[in-house]
Amino acid sequence: MHDRLTREDIEKMQREVDERKEAHKALLEAVKEARAQGDLSENFEYYAAKREKGQNESRIRYLENMIKTAVVIEDHSGKDEVGLNDVVTLYIPDDDEEMEVTLVTTILVDAMKNRISIESPMGKAIRGHKKGDTVYVELENGAGYEVEIRDIRPYDGEEMQIQKF
Repeated sequence: MHDRLTREDIEKMQREVDERKEAHKALLEAVKEARAQGDLSENFEYYAAKREKGQNESRIRYLENMIKTAVVIEDHSGKDEVGLNDVVTLYIPDDDEEMEVTLVTTILVDAMKNRISIESPMGKAIRGHKKGDTVYVELENGAGYEVEIRDIRPYDGEEMQIQKF
């Protein structure tokens, strides 16, 4: 599956790849130094350095694959429509509850911060709609629910971090 990402997402991932490749040299040196300390069977520093080096290499491969397979998208939503990086206040009549979500690309999803993907059922349902619209969120099992869009504003918080794998 190809992730639908913005140019900014790809640039952010490329910056992380570049930083990790630069750090790779230091991690290699740490493994060499730990190996030189002697008996590897009881050398915690050696195993920790190897693990950190492996995690760094794995993250580089993951990011490079994401960049290579990404489908670049642009947000063409109007100022009064739900689009990427908008904070949306929703009212869910079935639960008589209000909630705020931020609509993001798949690599910026963070459930703990109510960041939902444009690929999620709710993201697909609300994207492109306006304040006051009531939309139906269809779930994979055929069920669903309605939500009312009560407010839309641009995200202006801390920089969103790329999700880990």
